[in-house]
Amino acid sequence: MKLIDGNAIAESIIEELTAEVSQIQGKKPVVAFIRVGDDPASVSYVRKKERTAERIGIESRLYLLPDNVSKEALFAQIDSLNADPEINGILIQAPLPKHIDETETFNRVLPGKDVDGFNTLNIGKLCQEDDSGFVACTPAGIVELIERSQIKTEGKHVVVLGRSQIVGKPAALLMMRKALPGNATVTVCHSRTQDLAKITRQADILIAAIGRANFVTGDMVQEGVAVIDVGINRVEDSSKKRGYRLVGDVEFQAVAPKASQITPVPGGVGPMTVAMLMHNTLRAFKASQAG
Repeated sequence: MKLIDGNAIAESIIEELTAEVSQIQGKKPVVAFIRVGDDPASVSYVRKKERTAERIGIESRLYLLPDNVSKEALFAQIDSLNADPEINGILIQAPLPKHIDETETFNRVLPGKDVDGFNTLNIGKLCQEDDSGFVACTPAGIVELIERSQIKTEGKHVVVLGRSQIVGKPAALLMMRKALPGNATVTVCHSRTQDLAKITRQADILIAAIGRANFVTGDMVQEGVAVIDVGINRVEDSSKKRGYRLVGDVEFQAVAPKASQITPVPGGVGPMTVAMLMHNTLRAFKASQAG
């Protein structure tokens, strides 16, 4: 079994981006973060993105809005950033308060500044295999992990656990596209799938993005499977100072001995998401310069 080191692969991407940004004369790329409220996880995620941007040489600007912000006020902020030629990328940190629709909010961001890849136009471009769009950062990170770990996808059976807009659906589209990584036979499973273990045992590559701690057990996979664990779940652990530990959607101790390659949690897919956000931001900057 080979452990797929997401931290090391993300670090390689960040170093590549840093070298490229250092060659830019004059104005550097700028990414705007909108954070609504003070959810501790959101605060932590945005801070990490700010630090990574600073390392690379990308300027970040943070816009903080209160939990009770109206949709109109949030959209006015997005419109202002859309209209600002200095801003290359816009990221709206999820989750948003319950009174604001996330899909409508993501669609408010101009497609050319949608570095999160959530706008309907960018998702449509992914469906049409149009490379001019932005791919959501976590699925894009999964593709990089697979490619840089030399996991063969052509003709393989990829099983995706989860059908979310931000991971499951785009990951499935990427794996079935006429490209490499891709050219795979893809099965998408979800909460209504019958005899789930029978399907997951057929997987050459298993992408677990179902949001349930230790859901995939050892008897659900075949020998030699490559496992990409997207889940980040908190489970109580009194031995830890903070009272919990992070685990994936895959029961690592049971599945790892059967796997050819597997991502850990933490340190697998998570770091890749931030790296690909920076990759998309640099792309948006280059497109704005060319335009």
